[in-house]
Amino acid sequence: MKSSKIVLSIVNSVLSVLMFVLILFLIARAGNAAYDLGYRIFTEPAVEKAPGRDVSVRIYDKMSEIELGSLLEEKGLVESGLLFAIQFRLSSYDNKVKSGKYTLNTSQTAEEIIQFLAGEEVEE
Repeated sequence: MKSSKIVLSIVNSVLSVLMFVLILFLIARAGNAAYDLGYRIFTEPAVEKAPGRDVSVRIYDKMSEIELGSLLEEKGLVESGLLFAIQFRLSSYDNKVKSGKYTLNTSQTAEEIIQFLAGEEVEE
């Protein structure tokens, strides 16, 4: 009877340690993913190197950031539409995009695209 309690105690301890290691692993993975997302928001490179290729897009009034990001991702101008929507929302150009037809280039970064769509001069 006493040996079964000892075995049960050891198994309980091992499971506790494994659960602790699993929780630490999940926290580390979540932290890594959060860091990666934050890094990409502010440093996302262009899809292609210069000279890239020109792509025409039509922007409509009242397009949400998600819709705009999805459109640009579909056209091959950004890697991730969701990431672009976050970049756009965090930029100073939020709600300043003008509707119309634009010719954008795959060598433009998301920041340059946002500036261009807002009618601002793109800084080199």
